[in-house]
Amino acid sequence: MSKQREVGVWVAWALLYPTILIMIYNVFPSTTFDGNWFDLISFAVLMSIVVMFPIIVNDTPVFFIHGISIAVFLYYGLFAEMVLTQIAYFTSFMKLRLPKNLLYKIPLNLLMFLMMSIVSALVYYSLGGEHGQTAMNSPGDILPISGYVISYFLTNQLILSLVRKYLMRAPQKFLNKGFWWDFYNTLFVIPIGFVLFILYVEIGTEAIYYVGVPFVSLSFILMLYYSSRRINGYLQRTSEIGHELTGKLEADEVLDRFVERISSLLDVDYAYVYDVNRDDPNHEYLKLIRFYDSEHHENLPKVTLNKFESVSGKVWGNAQGLHYRYRNQWAKQKSDAQGSFIPQDVESVISIPIERDERVVGVLTLASKKKRAYEKYQYMIADILTNYLAVALLNARNYEETKRKSEICPLTKLYNYRYFENHLENYFNELNKQNREEHISIVLIDLDHFKQVNDLYGHESGNEALCELADRLTNIIDDKGTVARYGGEEFVILLPNVNQEHAYHIAENVRRKIANKPFVLSEHIMDKNEPVQVYLTASLGTATYPKDSEDPRELVRHADRAMYIGAKRKGRNKVAAYEKVETAE
Repeated sequence: MSKQREVGVWVAWALLYPTILIMIYNVFPSTTFDGNWFDLISFAVLMSIVVMFPIIVNDTPVFFIHGISIAVFLYYGLFAEMVLTQIAYFTSFMKLRLPKNLLYKIPLNLLMFLMMSIVSALVYYSLGGEHGQTAMNSPGDILPISGYVISYFLTNQLILSLVRKYLMRAPQKFLNKGFWWDFYNTLFVIPIGFVLFILYVEIGTEAIYYVGVPFVSLSFILMLYYSSRRINGYLQRTSEIGHELTGKLEADEVLDRFVERISSLLDVDYAYVYDVNRDDPNHEYLKLIRFYDSEHHENLPKVTLNKFESVSGKVWGNAQGLHYRYRNQWAKQKSDAQGSFIPQDVESVISIPIERDERVVGVLTLASKKKRAYEKYQYMIADILTNYLAVALLNARNYEETKRKSEICPLTKLYNYRYFENHLENYFNELNKQNREEHISIVLIDLDHFKQVNDLYGHESGNEALCELADRLTNIIDDKGTVARYGGEEFVILLPNVNQEHAYHIAENVRRKIANKPFVLSEHIMDKNEPVQVYLTASLGTATYPKDSEDPRELVRHADRAMYIGAKRKGRNKVAAYEKVETAE
């Protein structure tokens, strides 16, 4: 809701509320309050308690306040029902502790309940309804009472629909799920009001306590039962998240999935995951590695914290979690780094150390715009999840290291053929998925007469030459493509978004820089101790997608064919394109 509408709600409430109450008191009939103040106070207390402890059915609260308000209305009239209902709902809003940006809901709802009381009472009076002991004295009284109940229900739905459409700008169908749930709720609650009224007429004040005390006790017990079920639900989902994080995931996947899951599990507006950076043993600091904004207004900011700096830094320094329910509790920890970054509308904060091997390796900080957003058990849930996160990150980094070793040639430190083939396949799949048109070129390189180097200078010198060639290729290609050792003395280059002509020029440049500069071999088996310089040449073949092939593996085979037929067989130290080789044949 816009600020102007919020102000309008407050102004309307301030002008209409006292005027309507005074008018109702003077105009509409009511039974005398003399001698009944204790009963009215008892009704008010009962209604306030009932609204504080709703019965939960299928995660939806059932409020019995309407049932009690009917008994008050039938006996004491409109003014008493209005005042007691307003007191009860105001009590419920006090319990909710709404944030400042939602405080407009208090006057809005109080006005809504006021209008519902007035409209339903007008219908009741127009149908001949009375108050006091004669309100349910004959079968004819069923008509005004039914009119009261139906009009109360329909007025509620109509006002809600108008508020959503014109104030919230979020119109919904009139006959939605909320409508039917309120309908069934009304059918369930109304009989309690009739029973309470009949008992009150028969036995007086005792009826309030005969009905109220057991009812409130049952509500409290059911509330505890629901709370335990809710905690069990949280624990079950926590276990599921833990199992999910233990899969074969990389560290980035673990962090992304963790932040996504915990943000859906708890009331999170902002989430911060810090890593203890230990690159420099003389200066450790917290580095923000993941950030979540529920409204997606902020990207990952560059935030670093020292020990005891801000909330997260204090958690790191003390190795103990913190739980703040209100802004004025955590705002004292504000620093120039994080304090200025956490939005001003944040109220609740929990911050927990991520520990592994009895050492803090990171910090998780969650923030909500609501006051008292996190209960103690939710803090414990977050604590359990941080333990899962610590183990999952360790497993993920071990998995990444194992995967990296399986994809890297241990000699040249280039990618190996396994990685290259998977990378090429994935690149093609992504290209097809996005329906993107793009040239892709492959350059296959094979050193000429490399066996002679091994035979003359030894295999260690041969390895030196391969490593130096890997460095030259990496420097030439840089970030324009991917270089891999394809096997033995064969190397391969993937060139995205490079056409056939451009690929040929790159290959020719590679050939020249191999042939024109000698390779320095130190680990040779010659008699002299000084390094020897050896000139090597290479044969190269190129193939380009989609001109030469639409299949990634076939593209490599075509580059290989171009290299052997167009370069090796024609004297070596040459570059051959697949198209020209095919044309020549």
